Amino acid sequence: MNGMSDTGVVAGASAQAGHAHRFRKLAGTGFIAAVAATLATTLAAALARAVGVDFEVPDGGETIPLSGFTVVTGFFSVVGIVIALALLRWSARPAERFVWTTVSLTAISLVPALLSGANTATTVALLGLHLVPAAVMIPTLARSLRTRTD
Repeated sequence: MNGMSDTGVVAGASAQAGHAHRFRKLAGTGFIAAVAATLATTLAAALARAVGVDFEVPDGGETIPLSGFTVVTGFFSVVGIVIALALLRWSARPAERFVWTTVSLTAISLVPALLSGANTATTVALLGLHLVPAAVMIPTLARSLRTRTD
């Protein structure tokens, strides 16, 4: 056997194992952050409702239920994790690209709340409730993307 090719095979396998470890670690950290973001957002929505925010959106006159905040926050937190994993795989600067992408998407997500026609209290609460999960997910995942474990 050629010692040089043996080393290449071992080094390649080690790099793949390290990369897989980073993926698992990022996914695990993301999942924990998603649970925290979902709980924080639902709690903030419940507190807003307790102080009188009705969360009534004029289109159809329906009130957003607390479970709606939970489901939407959980879904978009998972979308954020998928974006982070994709950038980890395909970007030379995943943390920087992740922050730019998610801050831009967060800014875009504020537009519907501003255009909803809801009363001022509901609009301000919805804007804040978009920022709560962003404040949890973005720094947590960006920090994980910067961590070198291989």
